[in-house]
Amino acid sequence: MTLRTRLRRPRQARAGYSLLEILVVLAIIALIAAVVGPRLFAQLDRSKTTTARLQIQSLEAALNTMRLDIGRLPTEQEGLGLLMQADPAQTPGWSGPYLDKALPPDPWGRPYVYVAPPATADGTPGAPEARPRVVSYGADGQEGGEGVNADVSSDQR
Repeated sequence: MTLRTRLRRPRQARAGYSLLEILVVLAIIALIAAVVGPRLFAQLDRSKTTTARLQIQSLEAALNTMRLDIGRLPTEQEGLGLLMQADPAQTPGWSGPYLDKALPPDPWGRPYVYVAPPATADGTPGAPEARPRVVSYGADGQEGGEGVNADVSSDQR
């Protein structure tokens, strides 16, 4: 069959999809995305909050292990970085690093905030019964907030 003969064939006999059929399929896909999309994004936000809680628990466990080794918690100036690297002269007994990998950022890409417990009467950082706080300020990166912007901290159970 030549090119002319093919072009002269009736429109119904040609193979392929019409523009209307393609538009109907695209409309159906858009409708499904509009219904399912928000639910998926809400699930993603919940999973980030859960990830932050789990990472905070891991950091707390590492802090408690380090406290057993060196007899104290890090000061706010030393922060969570003391879990990975220490000056042997200032931290006798340190046998870290206390985390398998580098200090993780929170799920929103910001560093966790470490709040040391108040010092004891003799000035030793972190009374034995005191607990440190590890905080992620949520999606907005600011203290406070609700929903996905809410703070996630170690004192939340």
